[in-house]
Amino acid sequence: MEAANRADEFIPAGLASFGVEADDVELAVMGAAHAMFWPPILALLELDTNGVAPEPDPDLSRPPAG
Repeated sequence: MEAANRADEFIPAGLASFGVEADDVELAVMGAAHAMFWPPILALLELDTNGVAPEPDPDLSRPPAG
């Protein structure tokens, strides 16, 4: 749980740097959200997309061509 330990340090520090005070309940909610969302974010960052060709002339108002 190394990431959780780091989150316990950087979440309060980040809030303090912006002058935001958070109580224990708010910090627990932020820690739970971090624990839930951070592993999939890391998986996306590790995803190798070098073999995927970019979509030509994408229309962002429509789903990707398939």
